[in-house]
Amino acid sequence: MSELNYNESLIRLETILTELEEGKKSVDELSELVKEAAGLVKVCRNKLKTTEEEIKKAFEEA
Repeated sequence: MSELNYNESLIRLETILTELEEGKKSVDELSELVKEAAGLVKVCRNKLKTTEEEIKKAFEEA
């Protein structure tokens, strides 16, 4: 998976959720979508954590 930013990751997660809700995917496709979604969630969590740390640091330095 190429490095996506937070917004791109979130949009892709929403697309995956829609695809899963439609229920038209094979088991193999479902497996791949779930793996991709897990990676995207990790990207989002890491970005949120990093941003929180940067904000906290900025306020401490102010």
